[in-house]
Amino acid sequence: MNRRKFVKSAGIMAAFSSLDLTNMASASQETAKIIRVVSTWSDFEREKLIRPFGFKGGYLTELWQIVSGMQSESGISKIGIATQSVLYGDADLFAAHSEANGNALMYVLANKALELVKQTPFLTPVELLDKILPAVINEGEKITGKSDLNINFVYNALVSVDNAAWLLYAAENNFSSFEAMIPEPYKKALSHRNDKIAIMYQIPYGMPMQDLNNAASQGYFVFKVKTGSPGSQSEMLAADMARLSLIHDILKDLRTDHTSDGKLIYAMDANARYEKKETLLRYLDHAKKIGAFDQIKLFEEPLTEHNEEDVRDTGIRIGADESVHTEADALRRLEQGYTAMVLKGIAKTLSMSMKIAKLAHDRNVPCMCADLTVNPILIDWHKNLAGRLAPFPGIGMGLMETNGDMNYRNWKNMVNYHPAAGTSWMQVKNGVFELNKDFYDRSGGIFEPSAHYQDMFVTAQ
Repeated sequence: MNRRKFVKSAGIMAAFSSLDLTNMASASQETAKIIRVVSTWSDFEREKLIRPFGFKGGYLTELWQIVSGMQSESGISKIGIATQSVLYGDADLFAAHSEANGNALMYVLANKALELVKQTPFLTPVELLDKILPAVINEGEKITGKSDLNINFVYNALVSVDNAAWLLYAAENNFSSFEAMIPEPYKKALSHRNDKIAIMYQIPYGMPMQDLNNAASQGYFVFKVKTGSPGSQSEMLAADMARLSLIHDILKDLRTDHTSDGKLIYAMDANARYEKKETLLRYLDHAKKIGAFDQIKLFEEPLTEHNEEDVRDTGIRIGADESVHTEADALRRLEQGYTAMVLKGIAKTLSMSMKIAKLAHDRNVPCMCADLTVNPILIDWHKNLAGRLAPFPGIGMGLMETNGDMNYRNWKNMVNYHPAAGTSWMQVKNGVFELNKDFYDRSGGIFEPSAHYQDMFVTAQ
């Protein structure tokens, strides 16, 4: 989405939001403190991947872990963490630069955002995001030289800033849990306490089939297949269909205790690579031909962002992801027959995800959380979100994707950076995360300092 279209959508939703959020927001903010940030800083680490990770027609070999710090005028300091994915944020920009250059551009934008935060007093992080977002979009276009910069690139650059703002907001207002810091307008949408979250096991391009066999033997029962293979639309479709045949041949006869019919669940994710609904329908016809169709319970963002075709006649649940930048975008997709919202609190900011979660909740539309191949601490930021969403239809528990353990070379060390490393709720058991009282009491450890990331700033302040 370019800046002009974003501003137009934002204007529409400003009027929409004022109808049902103003009174609730003002009530929750009467006792909230005005927060003024006086100092900011940042750093990053480059984490290599085990093998090139393919989606959106491209491949990643590393992911930068960004850490942003901010200190308020009252002397409280907090840091927020993010994983950058330039390929997710703007595939065209990713293709036009070296991988390191693309990451460097996003990191520069994160620092521009930190400068804007120092000029922007705020009551809640949601308010802060609303205030700085237009200026950050403008800075992003300048930095990249790309007037049509995808706003997901901007949101991804803002994640560490937004997370730091949430922790600072909680500390300033004496909120000691994720639940307590949810602003009033969003509490109903995030009022559940799932005791289990089903994990979507991701199957990217080129994954060895032995890895798939291993995952099934470990109890995973929801498999997310990356479609939208590299090449032209015809080459893509041929490769996607061949890949599905190979995957289904391995999984079709396996069974699980987690579903009513015992069959494994498939989810697809094209990352907006299909230009026409006709292509999607041909893929689904192939799924029917090989007997895989009934196991497909979700197809994430199959069509390009600007495709306006109605998807009600596809026969499956279609989820909106990359194309949802504002509440107006979410409403547009719902009008086109999309029946699920994909939340990416670790890619598009927790603040924006709360807005979309509320809109979906008000319309009885289910949500799930998709990954960005994030680090272990960010998994628990996302688990806090997924754990509080209504159970996903047909699964009966929360639903989220996480794939860092299968992609990072340094994963074991990264796990040890987590302040709650070793807890039971960080372990995958038979394809699920089990969230007990300790998880909710500790909010997944996100309020606890990570010595590793804190030590990056010993000389920074």
